This record gives sequence, structure tokens and C-alpha cells, in this order.
Amino acid sequence: MYIDPHIHMVSRTTDDYQRMALAGCVAITEPAFWAGYDRSTAQGFADYFRLLTDTEPKRAAQFGIAHHTWLCINPKESEDVGLAREVLGLIPGFLDRPNVLGIGEIGLNKNSRNELLVLEEHIALAKRYGVLILVHTPHLEDKLKGTILIMDAMRNQGVDPGRVLIDHVEEHTVRHVLDRGFWAGMTLYPDTKMTPQRAVDVFEVHGTDRLWINSAGDWGVSDPLAVPKCRVEMRRRGHLQDAIQKVSFDNPLQFLSQSGRFRLEP
Repeated sequence: MYIDPHIHMVSRTTDDYQRMALAGCVAITEPAFWAGYDRSTAQGFADYFRLLTDTEPKRAAQFGIAHHTWLCINPKESEDVGLAREVLGLIPGFLDRPNVLGIGEIGLNKNSRNELLVLEEHIALAKRYGVLILVHTPHLEDKLKGTILIMDAMRNQGVDPGRVLIDHVEEHTVRHVLDRGFWAGMTLYPDTKMTPQRAVDVFEVHGTDRLWINSAGDWGVSDPLAVPKCRVEMRRRGHLQDAIQKVSFDNPLQFLSQSGRFRLEP
């Protein structure tokens, strides 16, 4: 069995839940993200948060999968600081929902001044409510710079790095994240970000402590079965079952259980 700790099921069909369950998925977490278009009002985000906290848990439960979520306005829509602050004002009203683990996926998209300002306000909100944080790092050309800016912002607000997962790490950022005490996630895509083969290379170079794998299945070309496929690749290369279980179940369980709301049964 496995956990997919970052997947956007609002963009997937119910058949994908069924396939994931058959492949051994027992729990997922779904960060708030870009909907494929920029939303124009805070009410659009309120409706989205209801989808994440009410509709999706019920859809997942049909297949024995526990559904959890994270709330935020994503970096791509953070340039409008006024709108972002309206959305930030809505989030506390949803933080008591039983499947909400924390704030995410926050971070940077183009490393702009407004994105950084909204990131800092999200961090302050997470600190105020004592919840976990899940981070999105920029795309390849700005990833290292953005990752360092994000980690510095966490340090400046006194955030415990052990309660922060920095996702979308790649070969050139993973060591920076781990050396500063954060958890690191590798997003497995068929063509972009990390393939299962590259992820296994990273495990072989950097070890398996504080690392996890996820599919982030979304609107684009992506694979909701990327985690079990990476498990197969590890097995093919001769990795022991303990190591396979660590990166696809034990590590997510250890990090996510810090919230007190993470569970393995719907």
C-alpha cells in the first residue's frame, strides 16, 4: 500500500480513484492549486475550498481512500495582492474542517515581489494556527533561486523546517532543502519535472531520509499511478522493500501525522 501526498483530484475522473485504490493507494493529500485559469473573485476560492473539504472526501471514500487537503491562494494567482488578502481572510473559516492539514501549496512562481509578499502572509497564517505547510517551488529556470528565497522566508519567520514540505525538488535543489532541515517531495511526471527513473537516481545519491514521491496528477500530462510505477522501478533496480515502503508510505505518514488529522481510513 502507498500514500500519494500531493495529487490534484479535482482534475481527475472518478475512474482514477478506482485505479489508484486497485494499485494500493490508501490515502492522499490534495493541495489547493491553480484551476487552469485565474479566478477573478474570492468567492471562486470559497467554492473551491468547499469542493476540497466536502465533495472530494466523499468521492475518495467510495474507494476506501482517505482524502486530506491544504488551503491557500496559489503563487500563480498571487500577483493580485488585494485578491490574495481576501482569500487569506477566508481560509481560517475552513481550517477546522476535519480533512484540512495546513497551508499549501504556497511558494513562488516567477519569484516576484508580490508573490513573495503573499508567501510571507501565508507563512504568518500557518504559524498563527499552528498548521503544517506544503510548498510549491518555481519551474526549472527559476527553481534554485526560488527555493532559496522560500527557505529564507521560512527562516525569517522562525518556522520549524521539520513541519514544512518543499515539493517539486529536482537534482539541483534536493540537497539544499535537506541540508536546511526541510522535508522534500519529488513530483513524478511522464515528461517534465521528475520521472520515476530520475527519482530513484536521487534516492541512490541522497538516501531516503525526509524524502517522498508524489504524482501531483493535474490538468496537464500527468499520471495518477506515478507513485506505484516508481515503486516498481525501485524494485527492478534491486532496492529492498523497506526502502520502497519508506519513501512511498512511511515518510509521508511520519510528516503528515504531525497535523493530528491525518488518517489512513476514510
